[in-house]
Amino acid sequence: MAGLNVSLSFFFATFALCEAARRASKALLPVGAYEGFAREAVGAAQLGACCLEMRMLVVLGPWAGGFGPDLLLTLLFLLFLAHGATLDGASANPTVSLQEFLMAEASLPGTLLKLAAQGLGVQAACTLTHLCWAWELSDLHLLQSLMAQSCSSTLRTSVPHGAFVEAACAFCFHVTLLYLRHCSPAHRVPAVALLVTVTAYAAGPLTSAFFNPALAASVTFGCSGHTLLEYMQVYWLGPLAGMVLAVLLHQGHLPRLFQRNLLYSQKNKYRAPRAKLAVASRDTQTTAKACSAQEPGSSGVRGPHSS
Repeated sequence: MAGLNVSLSFFFATFALCEAARRASKALLPVGAYEGFAREAVGAAQLGACCLEMRMLVVLGPWAGGFGPDLLLTLLFLLFLAHGATLDGASANPTVSLQEFLMAEASLPGTLLKLAAQGLGVQAACTLTHLCWAWELSDLHLLQSLMAQSCSSTLRTSVPHGAFVEAACAFCFHVTLLYLRHCSPAHRVPAVALLVTVTAYAAGPLTSAFFNPALAASVTFGCSGHTLLEYMQVYWLGPLAGMVLAVLLHQGHLPRLFQRNLLYSQKNKYRAPRAKLAVASRDTQTTAKACSAQEPGSSGVRGPHSS
């Protein structure tokens, strides 16, 4: 359990340092610079460091520390609860930033700035995490430091199957985000954390269920077993395809590219049915005839003073 205690301390230290960096950048930087760059960079660094440490526990924990899948999945769920509560609105995921762009909620320069911030944040997390492992604070960190030069690929299936798995995970993730984006964080954060835990359990043995191109590039692109092009097909094109499909099914079109709804017809909800219009027209005509029949001089009945 000493290795688990060191990893828990690593998680707490990561959240504390990233929270301090968020507060400092929010106080020192303009709002646009904080929301467009600093917030995303710090969020990506926090997510990347926790992802690397969590992957170390998943790979080495079962045989070096005796950790069962129930402990690892519970820890993953709690980590994503903490991420959702502390990221301060940052996505820390390139496909989420591209989703905002496709839905015409963000400009192209702003999206590119967020993508750059996410890449820099994840690379900083990799550097700091490997430095922490080199201190060898636990047996798990010692083993991970020795194995860092010859990492194994997280892709343990064929390339087409892996791309399909990543696309399916990204589709479920983005559909959940789209349907819960107007909900309160008290409901949205646990739902997303539960979804991430379920997808990690189902797809983890195949692709590690990243559905985050920045995380996948930092964790597994340098490992042997597959070429860079194969990794890009699985961990970049797969999540991108799943995100596009989620936006298309949710919106009926891609607002950035098409104004016309391609899947769902939009009828005017204020248009009255024709049958009701016809009945109303006949009632109006009947009322008009009755009123004209009661006017003096319009019928055969004469008044008492008429000659």
